[in-house]
This record gives sequence, structure tokens and C-alpha cells, in this order.
Amino acid sequence: MRRQIAIALTLLFATAEAIAQSAEVQLQTSFRVRYVAEGSVYIEGGRSAGLAEGTVLMMKPSFAAKDRPAGDLEAEPVAQLRVLSVAETSAVCEVISSSRPIAPGDIVSLPQAEVEKLVVKRTLSSTRQYPVVVSFTEGDPMDEEVRDKIPRPPLPEVNQARGRIGFDVSTIQSGGAYHSSSSQVGMVLRGDVTRINGTYWNLGGYWRGQLRTSSTASTPTMQDLINRTYQFGLTYTNPKSRWTFGLGRMYLPWAPSLQTIDGAYAGRKLSSVATVAVFAGLAPDPTSYNYNPNLHMGGGLINFSSGDYDKLRYAGTFGIGIQTLKWSIDRPFLFAENSITLKRSLSIYHSMQVDKPSTGPGVTPVAMGLKSSYLSLRFQPVRRVSFDLNHSYFRDVPTYDAQLVGTGLLDKLLFQGVSGGVRVELPKHIGVYTSIGQSSSSTDSKASWNTMYGLSMGQIWKTGVRMDLRYSKFNSAYAQGSYESVMLSRNFRENLRFNVQAGKQAYTSGVTKDSGSSFINCFVDTTFGIRYFLEGGFTMQRGALQNYNQIYTTIGYRFDNRHRGVAGGMNVAHK
Repeated sequence: MRRQIAIALTLLFATAEAIAQSAEVQLQTSFRVRYVAEGSVYIEGGRSAGLAEGTVLMMKPSFAAKDRPAGDLEAEPVAQLRVLSVAETSAVCEVISSSRPIAPGDIVSLPQAEVEKLVVKRTLSSTRQYPVVVSFTEGDPMDEEVRDKIPRPPLPEVNQARGRIGFDVSTIQSGGAYHSSSSQVGMVLRGDVTRINGTYWNLGGYWRGQLRTSSTASTPTMQDLINRTYQFGLTYTNPKSRWTFGLGRMYLPWAPSLQTIDGAYAGRKLSSVATVAVFAGLAPDPTSYNYNPNLHMGGGLINFSSGDYDKLRYAGTFGIGIQTLKWSIDRPFLFAENSITLKRSLSIYHSMQVDKPSTGPGVTPVAMGLKSSYLSLRFQPVRRVSFDLNHSYFRDVPTYDAQLVGTGLLDKLLFQGVSGGVRVELPKHIGVYTSIGQSSSSTDSKASWNTMYGLSMGQIWKTGVRMDLRYSKFNSAYAQGSYESVMLSRNFRENLRFNVQAGKQAYTSGVTKDSGSSFINCFVDTTFGIRYFLEGGFTMQRGALQNYNQIYTTIGYRFDNRHRGVAGGMNVAHK
């Protein structure tokens, strides 16, 4: 009788554990593209969804079963991405290959192999101990309680550290009427450290900065400006707690429309669909609409989100905040951000801000009103064709840095009014795309058109070189001009890659003396041994405000303790 009771209890515990494990393995396998910068793709999914540095993601076209070609059991991916840096709720990816430009609203997914890895990882119990199944032939197991326990090894993500650290030296030679030269010594750090010392704190991102310079240049170089678009932060997310925190330079997880903030946030879950948060920080990103190194902002928000990216998903954020300039109140503001996605075929996104600017003595007060609005609708009816419709409105003069116009990072701010575009994927990994619209705020006597044309090639002939060619002409209420750019990139196995971008921009605006420039950026990255890397780059800028050559070299150390005893001073998390 006692033996039958023991067997019944064992079966009961096993069944309960299986049910708990099956309920636990509810994986998020699809992620929405939030933002696209030069060579980087930011997605709405991070460590809490199981992503890690090095994870490969696929973007496949969406089409109905009746449109699937005969015998095509697995749709050919539109793009392939690799995760470079991971936060709790977001991640930065590099594009390995792409047959068309990746745009905000696109959906990327985990391949089946990565899904299987996550299933194995998620089914590990959080008890950290394995109960030993003991067969009892005599005695009462309920009385004797002879159930030994074997300590479990740490979870794979505990103290997992990957990244690189290096030091760089750059030389800048300025031209123009007055020739000068300067040198800089800097540091670069890319890291992803999860579950630090067994806690729920995580550190990740990318940072590059100066340690010493031989001169005090008043105008930053293009490389300096691009470096300011990167992020590095410390976050806390505990699945057993309703609280979450973040500190560093990052997007707010619930409101990326506020651009990058250099500060901190704290959030608390009210329910499975609602979260409240507070935030405060600076606006350090030179591609931001309201960029100002002396700008501070803070506020609070509430976020609602529910649904599934593979079906229907909604996310909405509503908040209030205040901006100060040199700690003097500049303007209070309200903001809202909503997105709806239906499978992979339809996405709608809208963000807006309402504020009341402060005015000086003798200046007519400005009433509270709409400061900015951005609406984007994207529709992909068939596998190789997608359409988008956008509308943008800006009441104030944007304060982005005009030197970055030719990089394509400011297209969202340059194209004002209504615009529409189409992207077509052709055979041989060739993509063509265009966007055409009319400015609704221009003071021209006739219609002012914004146009952009692009061509991408996943591979030029059989060289393995990827290319993106783009031409743009813009005419908004605050700036007019055009730019042409071409980017070439090539990966040689896993230890060598290069990227070259060249362009020319013409820029006319009443708020800056920058009339345009020509530029060339070259970058090479290689590794030697299993721990060391070497980077080199060259930038040439020729313009009215900037005329210089810059050469920089970085040498450093790569660390990865996932499969080794000790690396970089971290303890091991054996699998």
C-alpha cells in the first residue's frame, strides 16, 4: 500500500511539474523593428524575451498560403540580422544580409534552431535544485522524508559576459584658411553582462569617448556625432518583481519617440497589460528633433500593451513631462505613442507631443498646441511588395545637427508633410525603393516636393559586396537641399569586414551656416587570435564649416566567459 502511495505521489509531482513547464514555455519569437540607424537596427525585444548577443534573426515576407510558390516550403528570408547588444526590452542588431532596406515596423523572427534553444532554456526550473526520485520498498516515505537534493548548476545567463574593450588613437588634420592638427586618445567599450553576480542587474550597450585630446576643437567631427547615437545602460528586470529600472544612455522602453535620454527611469507593473514609470535625463542624441546639450527633461507615463506579434498586437503610451534649459523651465509637454500590428502585413504607428513654450519679456506668449506629430502606415499585401504612407508635422524649428544629413539618419525629420513610398524585391537580392511627397509647410509659391530613390543589392555579381545607393531631395519649412550617398560593405568569413560610405549633401537653412559638404567614411574590423581585435578608419570631410581628415586606430581585447572558467575577471556560468 505504501509503495502504491509513493508511486502515485511521484506521478502527481511529475505531472504538476510538466504542466508548470509547459505553461512556462510561452516564447516570443517575433520582434518589431523600432528604429533604423546607420548600419544598426533597433528592435522591440531583448533579454527578457530570450535574446542574447550573437542571436541570429530572420525577416521573411508575409503572404497568404495561396500566394506561396509551388514547392516553396520555407520562404526565402528578406534579411538576416545578428544581435550586437541586448537590453532587457530592446536590442541592437547588425544586418548580415538584406535584399531591401529594413524600415521601422518590419517584423523579424527567430529561426527554428534558436526557438528550440530557448525552449530548452526556459524549461529549466527556477528552484535551482533537482529532487532525487527514490524508490521505497519499506518504511513510510511521508514520515521518513528521505528526499536528498542535488544542487543545480547556475542558469546559463547568470554572470554571462560578452563584449570588447579597446583603446584608440586618432589624428585630425584641419584644412581651410587655417591649417591645424590635433590628436585624441579614446576608449571604446561594447558589452553584454547578464545577471551580474546572480542578481537581476544587466549591463549592455556600446560607448566610445575621449580620454585625452591635444586641442579643444569647438566643432565635433562627424565620427564624434555618430558616436553619440550609441547607447549604454544598466537595467534591472526581475520576473518575480513588479519593479524595473534603467540607468544610462538609452531609449525609454515604452516611449522611443522621446529619442535617446541620458538619465534614468523606474517602472512598476500594475497588471499584465499596464505599467507606470517615471524618467529624467538629458537629450544627447544629435539626430533628435529637439537636440540641445543643455536640455533636461523629466516626467511620467503609463503604458498599455497586449496581444501577439504573430496575430494582433497593440501598445500605447501616454505621459506628461517638463523640459528645462540650463535648469530654467522651458516648456511642459504631453506626449502619446500608439502602435498596432496585424501579423506581418500591416503596422500603424503614431506619436505626438503637445507643449506650451515659454517666452521672454516683451515676446507674445505662445499658446499650448501641437508641437510634433508623426504617423506611419505600412502594408505588405504580397511577398515582394510593400507600401508605406507617412505624415509628419513639426511646429518648431528642429535642432538636429545638419552635418548628419548625408548619412540618412535625418530623413524622418527632413521629409515633412505627406509622403508615400513603395519597396519592391526583385530576383538576385535586388531591391528598389522610393518615397515621394509634398511639403505642407513650405513657403514656396508652388508645390514643393520631397523625393527619395534607392537601390540595394545583396551581392554585386559574385563578389560578396553589398551595396546601398540613395538619392534624396527635400524641401521643408526649415531646410532645403539634396544628398547622394553610396555604401559598400563586405564580410570575409567571420574575422574581417569592411564598410565604405561616400556622399555629397547640399543644405540651405536660415538657422545654420552649414551649406553642405562631401564626405568619405572607411572602416575595417578584424580579429587575431581568439581574444584580440583591431579596427581602423578614415574620414574625409569637405564643407563650409568642416574641412578635415581623420584617421583612427583601435586595438583591444574580446571577452566571453560563456564556455570558459574565467574571462575578464568574471565567474563562470556553466551550462
